[in-house]
Amino acid sequence: MLLIGSDDGVYRTRIDGPSKPTRVLSSGRVMRLRQFGDGVGLFAATKTGLYRSMDGSEWTDLDVPHAETYAVCVDADGTQLYVGTSPAHIYTAPIEALDGTATIPWTELNGFLDIPSREAWRLPRHDDRAHVRDLHTDPASPNRIVAAIEVGGVHVSDDGGATWTQRSNGVDNDVHELRVVGPAEYLAATGHGLFRTRDAGQTWKRLDQSVPQSYFRCVFALGDAVYAAGALSNSSTWNDPDTDPAMFSCSQSGSLDTIPIPPADETVTGMTAVDGDLLIATHTGRLFVHRGSWRDLGDFPVHGPLTGRYTPICSFN
Repeated sequence: MLLIGSDDGVYRTRIDGPSKPTRVLSSGRVMRLRQFGDGVGLFAATKTGLYRSMDGSEWTDLDVPHAETYAVCVDADGTQLYVGTSPAHIYTAPIEALDGTATIPWTELNGFLDIPSREAWRLPRHDDRAHVRDLHTDPASPNRIVAAIEVGGVHVSDDGGATWTQRSNGVDNDVHELRVVGPAEYLAATGHGLFRTRDAGQTWKRLDQSVPQSYFRCVFALGDAVYAAGALSNSSTWNDPDTDPAMFSCSQSGSLDTIPIPPADETVTGMTAVDGDLLIATHTGRLFVHRGSWRDLGDFPVHGPLTGRYTPICSFN
């Protein structure tokens, strides 16, 4: 099945052809959908809480201390859950505690509060708040957690979140999505460019200087291929006739090649893969899969305001 995060919850649909999606979780706007293996489950980080499902149908609210959750990850050995919120805080809890009936023992990572640049993580249009937009582990180090902040850049912990080092020199601090594509190799889709690091954020290279689009919304790795998508400006402009959205493939050298997609006037806001095929979701609520050529998988509801929209998608087995 395919699960889609939208403005009012999570929808389920089929992957083998167009079908009418069914809402399986009613929630605030969904910011991330991530599945983890070995019985850990599927997680929806939303503006009304963090939810967990083991079957894609039934969901449990995990009662994170800050209800607006934007990011979630599991450590390398699958025993500890991390969640990022708005305002920018990170909490952790043991995976085994999620299955009990007692209150989940959430612990805040206080070292994250000590990052020197923290007081500058704010933007007026976000009510002077910052969001933990992404959390990931890194195969280069079993205890490494990588956090991407909107607005606040990239930060790395090598001790499971106890202490943090800022890795934002050379990358735009308005991070929308971060992908770990290999050991110590990350790509950051930001409000002012697409960036790559191959040394865990110590140095960054900007990749989009040969294309007019500089507002990047999402980035995704499929095997050795990396894809990114964005537009000329922020989401409030995406229905304008001159927003000029585009999707790109990124080479190992860093060059970007445009990939034509069927809805040429729509911004790709979600990507995933199923059986080696790339799936995309657009800001207007359309789904496509690439199997030699693009195939239409139908529509899904987008009921909320356009500004700030994300449409994360995730295959679930």
